[in-house]
Amino acid sequence: MGATVSTGGRGAAAGLRLATRRTPLALAQTAVVMRRLALFDPGIATSPLPLTTRGDTLLEERLDLHGGKGLFIKELERALVDGRADAAVHSLKDVPAVVDSRFRIAAVLARDEARDALLGAPGLEALPPGARIGTSSRRRESQLRRRRPDVRIVPVRGGLGRRLERLESGDCDALVLAAAGLWRLGWGARVGALLPVGEFVPAIGQGALAVEVRSDDHRFDAHWGALHDPTTARAVRAERAFGRALGADCTTPLAAHAREDAQGRLVLVAFAASPDGTRSVSGEVAGTDPDTLALALARRFQDDGAPALFTEDSPA
Repeated sequence: MGATVSTGGRGAAAGLRLATRRTPLALAQTAVVMRRLALFDPGIATSPLPLTTRGDTLLEERLDLHGGKGLFIKELERALVDGRADAAVHSLKDVPAVVDSRFRIAAVLARDEARDALLGAPGLEALPPGARIGTSSRRRESQLRRRRPDVRIVPVRGGLGRRLERLESGDCDALVLAAAGLWRLGWGARVGALLPVGEFVPAIGQGALAVEVRSDDHRFDAHWGALHDPTTARAVRAERAFGRALGADCTTPLAAHAREDAQGRLVLVAFAASPDGTRSVSGEVAGTDPDTLALALARRFQDDGAPALFTEDSPA
């Protein structure tokens, strides 16, 4: 995965250095981008630039207390600015709703599985009363408490391997994780159940990969165009515009997911709740323009008091 991909062809003289987090999942995601670039241009040389981010070092602390998930991308953006990297590969759900003007999202890849996965049980209803469920996501915590107010939430951070170790060691009875990451690492067989979007709304951008470049760098635009998936981009545009309209960041307990229906319309569903799950706001809209849909649903959430839920503390 860390090897350079280079073969003869029309892009042999060019090279692409891809900044990435150093975690196994991030490296696997960057390898996906490298393989797809090689399919488009067999002659291009690509290599990963693994970096340790501030977010990766805060293994036992809540990210919202230290600036949010933007901590996962700052070092990668710094590598773009100083010329060590030509592009950065991110999980789109880690990218803040407002991107620094020095950068732009050059490609959004076709979305993989967007749903959350439950590990350790075949379903939430199968867990015993008082079960310990591992997650450090306030969004997942609020939805879990709404579905199962009896459960205990165990903070679990770090890479997927570290989280799975916590489950295997008995620190928790179950985990809730993004299914896409498990599949990208070849661990899909560990999934006990996929949580339905209608009952457990995913994070904004979940399941999608994004390529970020400097705003003024257009050297590889043809390559990014080959990777870009317009259908996914349209859906995540609605999700991100919705979060932006509500002033949400990557750690806000707000969930949103958009998809195209059989008529080609976008269906945007969203959910917000207090950390204890006792108060919630949910809604769904459908239409053709992602920005119009996002603003309409955001206004409904504002009228229903959703922003007040974001500032509440999690129950002890």
